Amino acid sequence: MKFEVTILGSSSATPIFNRNPSAQALNINERLYLIDCGEGTQQQMLRFDVKPSRIDHIFISHLHGDHYLGLVGLLSSMHLNGRTKPLKLVCPPELKEIIDLQLKYSDTTLQFDIDFIFTDASRVQVILDNPDIIVETIPLDHRIACTGFLFREKRRLRKIIKEKIADLDIPVEYYAAIKKGADYLAPNGKLYKNADITIGADEPKTYAYCSDTMYNENYFAQISNADLLYHESTFLNNMLDRAQGTYHTTALQAGEVALKTHAKKLLIGHFSARYKTLNELLDEARSVFPDTELAVEGKTFVIGD
Repeated sequence: MKFEVTILGSSSATPIFNRNPSAQALNINERLYLIDCGEGTQQQMLRFDVKPSRIDHIFISHLHGDHYLGLVGLLSSMHLNGRTKPLKLVCPPELKEIIDLQLKYSDTTLQFDIDFIFTDASRVQVILDNPDIIVETIPLDHRIACTGFLFREKRRLRKIIKEKIADLDIPVEYYAAIKKGADYLAPNGKLYKNADITIGADEPKTYAYCSDTMYNENYFAQISNADLLYHESTFLNNMLDRAQGTYHTTALQAGEVALKTHAKKLLIGHFSARYKTLNELLDEARSVFPDTELAVEGKTFVIGD
């Protein structure tokens, strides 16, 4: 099953010439999910061939502008391009008021329904449960209410060994039961154990998206053992006081989060515009957690790779 994330924006409060505010497109089994929608996200979607028509779920972590100011424009474009299928919007409850006000004063009635799913930053919530994944909120420690999002794959059915099925001439109507673990009793009375005609599915994978937050161990247990951990890394550690004062994390601290939560891989982003190049941030995180990558815009990361 495909499970990968494409970075659309990796800057923090303000964009700079080669980085846009926060946005990511998550592809799970060919379903697209948009995580945050900073200013310019539409342009980035065009640039990196992420089609808005394929997005049925949008997740907004909090109401600082660099995480949602591109949303109203995206909704408007979806409307103008003829979208009629509903859209699920996971967000703080106050975002509905902002959207309603914009639509009111632009005299716009969307051709599609928005199904609002409101987050509560004081607790963990299961906000999506479909055949592919379960999504939970991650309560974070920011200046305003803020949640991250934890995407967990569901365990898949066992995989049939095609050669064994062909050799035994097993009728197709038995396949579903065999995938669920059933043995096969052949017409001649011989029993074939499930373990001999199938292989186990891949282990379910997890993606933890930790948006703006101070270093705080309260969320560590929830995100433990993530196959890919995205964690904000706004500053270098020589600006720790600035990070704490603005409720952000340093690159060194992000490495410590990955180390303490036993992440398989760390992806850092939400870089301050003061950094024209990002090598120092990468080196600092890698000094603690070597398997760290930069959230470079346009790059796709396979989760569990």
